[in-house]
Amino acid sequence: MAARNLIADPFRPPGMWGRTWPLGVLVLTAACGAVGSGEGAGCTLIGTQVGVGVEVAHPDVVSGTVEVCWDGSCATPALELRPSSRVVATTCTGAGPDDSCSARTEPTDARTGFAVVPDLPARPVSVTLRLLDRSGHTLVDREVELTPGMSFPNGPHCPAGGPQAGISVAADGSVTTR
Repeated sequence: MAARNLIADPFRPPGMWGRTWPLGVLVLTAACGAVGSGEGAGCTLIGTQVGVGVEVAHPDVVSGTVEVCWDGSCATPALELRPSSRVVATTCTGAGPDDSCSARTEPTDARTGFAVVPDLPARPVSVTLRLLDRSGHTLVDREVELTPGMSFPNGPHCPAGGPQAGISVAADGSVTTR
């Protein structure tokens, strides 16, 4: 019977992975080198939600719907309005790359939501926004034309992540696009 080496080799994991781990290291190394494509700054693989953001300052609104139409077809994505907050204080330990910052937030009377529309084009669309109060009565029913713009989650030196648009509703129910 052959003697078995009982001392573990830290550079060779046991089992079938023992033969394939060098390939995994090579793939990861290549992927890390391919991520940066900007001038001196890295472009990560961070994603962008494609769709329409909604900010509502009307105090009685608790829920809503959106319908987004273009080229003869429409999408009615889910829109969940959640309580909004704002930053009221920030502190930083310095300006270096190893320093840290913190922010304190407080709730506002507003609500915010985002309707994911995967096929949203970066050209004019028609959006119908309906906002309801707690008893289900319609407070806002408005159709607006807007043009989604490309989002750049890593900054303008990196590839675009996808189109986004926004609608704001003031406390008096007036609607603007952003």
